[in-house]
Amino acid sequence: MSRQPSRRTIVLASASPRRKELMASLQLEFEVLPSDADESVPSEWSPQQVVTELAVRKAEAVRQQALERWPDALIIGSDTIVVLEGRIFGKPVNEADSADMLKTLQGRTHHVYTGIACVDAATGHTRTEYSRTAVHMKSLTPERINAYVRSGEPADKAGSYAIQGLGSTLVERIEGCYFTVVGLPVPVLSDMLEEFGVSVLEA
Repeated sequence: MSRQPSRRTIVLASASPRRKELMASLQLEFEVLPSDADESVPSEWSPQQVVTELAVRKAEAVRQQALERWPDALIIGSDTIVVLEGRIFGKPVNEADSADMLKTLQGRTHHVYTGIACVDAATGHTRTEYSRTAVHMKSLTPERINAYVRSGEPADKAGSYAIQGLGSTLVERIEGCYFTVVGLPVPVLSDMLEEFGVSVLEA
């Protein structure tokens, strides 16, 4: 099925293949501008503040570039983190860090937060939302953790696992939106797009 043209140019401020796939599932035409925004945040920020503020920061980082190319651009930024008992797990720095994260998460329930920002490039009007999903991870042996780390899949994933890949074998169950865990809660995004005049399902 072909994608339908949007009423305005949608720009995804991310190089993530997962987010691009989820955007494509909405069957809207969109452009991609990878964002290299600074992701450092104050330690006192809440998880929802981290993901929404970073989503805005990522969108704003490509705003000028988008505006020069598409005057009607609507920019989408997104950020995902894993949280366990107040501790935020971002992307691992190396394989040892991946293994340590998984040893901490295994056999326990953590939450995945994904924030979305929609920014009108011309006016700067910004709307943010976030979604949270509980993930119950199986108890894992050190051997299973090491085998998963060696697969290379955890390398650029928040919390060191990908629920849409081999990481699905580590998860017992989830409570909430699956797409939040993947990295872009499309049910939330589709409602946000409506507010900017973009309808995913035309009447």
